[in-house]
Amino acid sequence: MDKSVTLAGLIGRTDWDGLTWEPFRPGVRVYWLYRTDAGGSAAALLCYEPGASVPLHEHVGWEHIFVLAGAQSDGVERHGVGALMISPPGTRHAITSGEGCVVLAVWEKPVRIIES
Repeated sequence: MDKSVTLAGLIGRTDWDGLTWEPFRPGVRVYWLYRTDAGGSAAALLCYEPGASVPLHEHVGWEHIFVLAGAQSDGVERHGVGALMISPPGTRHAITSGEGCVVLAVWEKPVRIIES
């Protein structure tokens, strides 16, 4: 990355179609803000379709998730707009979004998928 990135109006935004989304997992699209070398840090917006999920995974490094629209669940609690989840290395969870959501995800290192 050779320049700064600014995205305005992320909280309360309802139209996410102006971004160039890529497939990430079934039912989940990604808009990369930055990615470093393999095994390094990254940040992205993730857009979950209603009913989409990410399987059980382990955090190898720190993960920060900020919910911008909709809600997601980590199997313990439902996290709605404005929620910030910080997962330290060694923690595990699966994510589902019954209604769909958009989150900002920042990873110190890529997660390790435990079950597909």
